[in-house]
Amino acid sequence: MYDVITFGSATIDVFVKTGLEMISIKHDGEEEEFVAYESGSKILINELDFMLGGGGTNTAVAFSRLGLSTAFCGCLGKDENAEHIISSLKKEKVEFIGEKKKGKSGYSVILNSVKDDRTILTFKGVNDKLEYKNIEKKLLNCKWFYFSSLTGESYKTFVKLTELAKKKGIKVAFNPSSYLAKKGCEYLKKPLKNTHFLVLNFEEAQLLIGKFNIKELLQKLRELGPKIVVITNGKEGAYAYDKEYYFIPGSKVKVKETTGAGDAFASTFLAGLILKNDTRYALRLASTNAESVIQHLGAKNKLLTLKQANEIIKNKRVKKLK
Repeated sequence: MYDVITFGSATIDVFVKTGLEMISIKHDGEEEEFVAYESGSKILINELDFMLGGGGTNTAVAFSRLGLSTAFCGCLGKDENAEHIISSLKKEKVEFIGEKKKGKSGYSVILNSVKDDRTILTFKGVNDKLEYKNIEKKLLNCKWFYFSSLTGESYKTFVKLTELAKKKGIKVAFNPSSYLAKKGCEYLKKPLKNTHFLVLNFEEAQLLIGKFNIKELLQKLRELGPKIVVITNGKEGAYAYDKEYYFIPGSKVKVKETTGAGDAFASTFLAGLILKNDTRYALRLASTNAESVIQHLGAKNKLLTLKQANEIIKNKRVKKLK
């Protein structure tokens, strides 16, 4: 039996560093910043790095490094990139139990990190074509399902899997992206009812629920079904609600690249729950791993082992809110 099976995307991530310019545009009273490249020009690439990415594999590797028995279930193409993804997962002691079908595997181009953030060009490939009928149900033997964002046919599969989880007594963790959050509560009503642990960032929470403060968002999200709700808020820190309110402030660390920080936080929080069933500990562990990731390039390079994380969290404190 696995501790966790993750479902979500798998990609080859290409990190591209170039010389770039920033422009600001005001719209409806708000100013937005854009990365700018001169039209018709040839842009020289200063650095180029290829890494394994995608929410499904990022979280699977995080769970495995923290000592949990892990499998990844997603849809890969019948191409060289798929073989590279499976081989990379095997090195991390993660078993691939998904499907492969005609088409291309996912691919992302990640442009320079600017002001502690990044711009990502994503090709979904067959990531959104995971079919429920093609999953070997006998392999879905675990304590937890972890779902990152799934769209297209994969979303329909996600809904069916949450129903299967309820029948089999498997707990569900769900980390929706803005793609799903903006569709609203009604669209996510069924899976949210079957979700035990829900984690999302402040922007996603407002897209899903509306313009409320964090405490109100936590309450309203929990009313939809999840027993534990977590909202991350960038440098400020993260909030959790499980009948009690908790807050962990962000630490002042030098940010190199934020890709994978959300995946690291979400998966590590769940790992903390599995290991100790303690929300405070889970917050401390999750914050530690996410901060490790953002100080380095790539979503997986500096994911911590449990021993490494436990050595760092000694100085982290969680506040209980009224």
